Amino acid sequence: MRTETSKRLHRAAARLIPGGVNSPARAWSAVGGNPLFIARGYGSHITDVDGNDYIDYVCSWGPLILGHAHPAVLEAAARAMETGTSFGAPTEYENRAASLIVDGIESVAMTRFVNSGTEATMSAMRLARAATGRDMVLKFDGGYHGHDDALLVRAGSGVASQGIADSAGINSKLASDTLIAPYNDVDAVESLFAEYGRKIACVIVEPVAGNMGVVPANSEFIATLRASTSAAGALLIFDEVISGFRVAYGGAQSLYKAKPDITVLGKIIGGGFPVGAYGGSAELMSHVAPLGEMYQAGTLSGNPVAMAAGSATLELLRDSNAHADLDEKTRRLAEGMEAVFREAEVSACVNSACGMLTVFFADSPVRNMADALSSNHIAFSRFFHAMLNQGVYLPPSPFEAWFVSLAHSDEDIELTIAAARDASSSLDA
Repeated sequence: MRTETSKRLHRAAARLIPGGVNSPARAWSAVGGNPLFIARGYGSHITDVDGNDYIDYVCSWGPLILGHAHPAVLEAAARAMETGTSFGAPTEYENRAASLIVDGIESVAMTRFVNSGTEATMSAMRLARAATGRDMVLKFDGGYHGHDDALLVRAGSGVASQGIADSAGINSKLASDTLIAPYNDVDAVESLFAEYGRKIACVIVEPVAGNMGVVPANSEFIATLRASTSAAGALLIFDEVISGFRVAYGGAQSLYKAKPDITVLGKIIGGGFPVGAYGGSAELMSHVAPLGEMYQAGTLSGNPVAMAAGSATLELLRDSNAHADLDEKTRRLAEGMEAVFREAEVSACVNSACGMLTVFFADSPVRNMADALSSNHIAFSRFFHAMLNQGVYLPPSPFEAWFVSLAHSDEDIELTIAAARDASSSLDA
């Protein structure tokens, strides 16, 4: 596999951009080597600037549930661009996108669009503080909710890959108002609420964690969060930036039959364009300016091209058997990987949810960030490069989700399993 052009471009980028990347997750810090520069994508495949073709399980880190360059999404974006790319004024595209979200997510009666998941979680927390008059936030070890000061504490994903526990430059007062508990730990949640309950503005959680690798919450954990917040007068925020419209059309909350106070969305709702959103009841959202006292604004929020692409994506998901198909693809891939490692006598745990999975090279189940950290990261690095050499592009970190799209074919899945069978020979039993 020749990668000279990617290496040259990365050297040039490193002179212009910190680390040569615009997001640390792209830097390959956890696996070693130089990141590939991608030239194009179509369906389930991408091609790098040296002409190498790969089955893609990054899928832009989650937005591309339909695959790359889906014709309906491209057509919707092109139609929107023909009339202008941005106005800084309301458009009908926003109404259409908001209506799809309100109809699809039971807990959301009103929504506000922003430009990223970070903006959405930051705004959701500000809304919770405005509505409760409290300051403290409870999050979970390994939960990455964007790079807002109050949330970049004991985060997972790219931060974990960099070996950074927190981040320099975080406002210490905000950090001191952030409580941390292990994910899926009911006793820890109840203990923190017993001590701080009347000071807690909100709990923010991914109901299916995707930034310590894929770790679904257990039902008792979700039920405890709902009961504890309700009893203390705090708000429950579900960060469904990854899981929203992926694990089910109604999000993970529809699977857990849990109703958060605020839902945060992103990725899929933009169809591959920058987007975020937060929403809740009409009463709660009435705190948001211009109706209420909580200010939040954005020049490109509700961008018509993003709204058109996202709406086209959601309509295709709504009007098809998409999630049953996606769940079946994910199940076949996860079971195939498990069989490969079992046959090779390699210690591995495969966690999955509809449209996403992670392979942990671990001896026992992975239920939280501590479990994920104890997995064999050297084995993952060897596996990553062995898969890459066989034309399978995985997230370059043991703490990320692999994303399965509707474009992944039966042949893609079989080729991936076959590649894993070969790659497993490079691992110690």
